Amino acid sequence: MKNISSVLLISALAFNQSCTTMKQTDIQQELPAPDPSLSSNPFMKKSKLQYEAPEFDKIKNEHFKPAFNYGLKQHETEIVKIANNPAAPTFENTIVALEKSGEVLRRAQIVFSNLTSANTNPTLQALDEEYAPIFAAHSDKLYLNENLYKRIQSIKEDGLDSESKRLVQYYKQNFEIAGANLSAADKEKLKQINQELASLSTQYSNKLLEARKQGGVFFSDAKELDGLSADEIAAAASDAKTAGQPGKYLLALQNTTQQPLLQNLKNRATREKLFKASWTRAEKGDANDTRSTIEQLAKLRLKKAQILGKKNFAEWKLQDQMAKTPEAATQLMNQIATPAVETARREAKDIQDLIDQQKGGFKVEPWDWNFYAEQVRKAKFDLDESQIKPYFEITTVLEKGVFFAAEKFYGLTFKKRTDLPVYHPDVVTYEVFDHDGKSIAIYYLDFYTRDSKNGGAWMSNFVEQSYLLGTKPVIVNCYNYQKPAPGKPSLISYDDVSTIFHEFGHSIHGMFASQKYPSLSGTNVPRDFVEFPSQINEHWALDPIVLKNYAVHYETKQPIPQALVEKIKKAATFNQGYMTTELVSAAELDMDWHTVSNDSQFIPVLDFEKQSLASHGFNLATVPPRYHTPYFAHIWGGGYSAGYYAYLWSETLDNDAWEWISKNGGLTRENGDRFRKYILSVGNSVDLNQAFRDFTGHDPDIKPLLRNRGFIK
Repeated sequence: MKNISSVLLISALAFNQSCTTMKQTDIQQELPAPDPSLSSNPFMKKSKLQYEAPEFDKIKNEHFKPAFNYGLKQHETEIVKIANNPAAPTFENTIVALEKSGEVLRRAQIVFSNLTSANTNPTLQALDEEYAPIFAAHSDKLYLNENLYKRIQSIKEDGLDSESKRLVQYYKQNFEIAGANLSAADKEKLKQINQELASLSTQYSNKLLEARKQGGVFFSDAKELDGLSADEIAAAASDAKTAGQPGKYLLALQNTTQQPLLQNLKNRATREKLFKASWTRAEKGDANDTRSTIEQLAKLRLKKAQILGKKNFAEWKLQDQMAKTPEAATQLMNQIATPAVETARREAKDIQDLIDQQKGGFKVEPWDWNFYAEQVRKAKFDLDESQIKPYFEITTVLEKGVFFAAEKFYGLTFKKRTDLPVYHPDVVTYEVFDHDGKSIAIYYLDFYTRDSKNGGAWMSNFVEQSYLLGTKPVIVNCYNYQKPAPGKPSLISYDDVSTIFHEFGHSIHGMFASQKYPSLSGTNVPRDFVEFPSQINEHWALDPIVLKNYAVHYETKQPIPQALVEKIKKAATFNQGYMTTELVSAAELDMDWHTVSNDSQFIPVLDFEKQSLASHGFNLATVPPRYHTPYFAHIWGGGYSAGYYAYLWSETLDNDAWEWISKNGGLTRENGDRFRKYILSVGNSVDLNQAFRDFTGHDPDIKPLLRNRGFIK
């Protein structure tokens, strides 16, 4: 997942919100000299570290508020000067000036956004809630500024290079999407809504983080955890002790509906307890219940869209995406949903047959699926997850797998750095070198779950690449793997391996950014394109050359046997009905929330979800959506509202492009250079549909996706 912060003001135009008209007299406004107390604030000047990497050894909670206040004032003053410049508008004095503006605010916000996701605390959470509406209002001072919009409209593209032309078009579109054409009265309404939405989204995220933390399940007897490894049980005991319950065992919640440990837990009552804790984490009627916040968000988003002249929020949101319309996104989802559900039904029958053979005496429930699916897989393919995990030690997967594939395909090399400060002791850092030996990026990696971290896995930038600003990418990948007990290896599943390759695909996209302007750089692309490079990168996990290099037994140091590799490959389409159904049902649910066109269509959250799933034929109780509405953080607290379909849209691109790569030699530098040239290095500076055609030679085709998931031959 590419992290899209709800308060993103990270580049001059990365804050897709909205802006007030300023009086002509404001042109005289000058920024006062900085308060002397700000002299030691690390955000007031560029970091002296390589590539302006954040000075985490100097950054403290108390630095954010004064940096925000000064940065907001600085940026507002810059906007006023640009908007009311008496000189005729030009590309340089308007567009380029905007790209360069907001330096202090950008530095402070980009670090704040990452810390509130990866290592938050009550002080940062309170600041987040305080400043979310302030940032939204500040965004309005840009996008709804009438003078500024007129200047941008008047800029001619004649004589500009292609990237500069694209930037002008980008600004015009963003201003119009944000409401620059509205009447003064409607602008005022929109400003209020934007501030309320920002506050609610932040409240939602904070509630959900606490709900996940409080939702973990304690067990008194290790026998209840039968099926887990000794190391996993030891980790659960350690977590319980840390949580103030020594002598017990804590199974913490991951962000998804299904919990990874359900696959191994033999005690059915334990499985049911863990699943239900996950499902109900944010609907307990307590302070962390998110349902009321969600209902307010949904209604306000509809109101915003209608002020902006659209039928619903999805219609407004998708204007600058590859899909363009909710109808196009829904059409794609429907093409995938039908075969996915049909396949899931067959998989459910196989599981029920196994339960009956074992004289279980019960009908399969969601908390049973992964446990028995693993047994079915073992029976069908003689493949047991416990056989695989010893070959997937997390650091080896990263350095000998992910990094190795990047070296073979792109010519990259990596050097571990221990001299750069980090925001948490678990974080490790690498410097990235191009095929010619030149340093191109700094890469941070944060593997383990903790109470201060949001669930899931994501990539973010600490510094974005820009030739205009003279910056190179500084990137972080965050995950939520269970930290092993001290002295023990961190062994992960093959699904976890795929996630590491996936998120690093986002990082590669950011590392290869080659744009002049930060607004168009790297991963600043439509959501339904941003997952394409990350999904492509997943395929290298099973490439024979790559797999042989990293799948090494953590104790014996022997490579994974070829016979086991063949079993993994044969089982590649196993359980795809389930996995696709839980994904597409979540995507359809998201789209339904955001295609409501009348307030009367909103009903209580749980009823709305039930109605939505039934309307699309997702009536398999054993296959719940990957995210239940109360904890669907992507759409209520992140940037994927009306955009969760993006994973499927991008996967269509991914599978089609992967077929091209496979047919043209696979893991070769020639293919890597081609993918870099047409896809990874263009950012949002070109027509991305054309970029795909340039790479593959044709328009996207859904059939490779359906073949890869085993739905068609």
